[in-house]
Amino acid sequence: MTLQQITIEIPEKVLLAEKTDAESFGREILVLAAVKLFEIGRLSSGRAAELAGMSRVEFLLSLNRYKVFPFAAELNDLESKRA
Repeated sequence: MTLQQITIEIPEKVLLAEKTDAESFGREILVLAAVKLFEIGRLSSGRAAELAGMSRVEFLLSLNRYKVFPFAAELNDLESKRA
């Protein structure tokens, strides 16, 4: 698997306010991005888990922490087929 590196600038005051270091904050941003991209349907759960650096099962189990229902897309598909 080939990786691409993306650099973002975070104000030091944000890190201080979050009481974290740049490495930990960077990991958290990856997870948050993966969760949001999954939630809006831009990434599958497998690809989102890959972005977050965890297994698919671990990713799906972590969604509750972010108030994201893991099977919303499947539920929407079922509801649209019923109509």
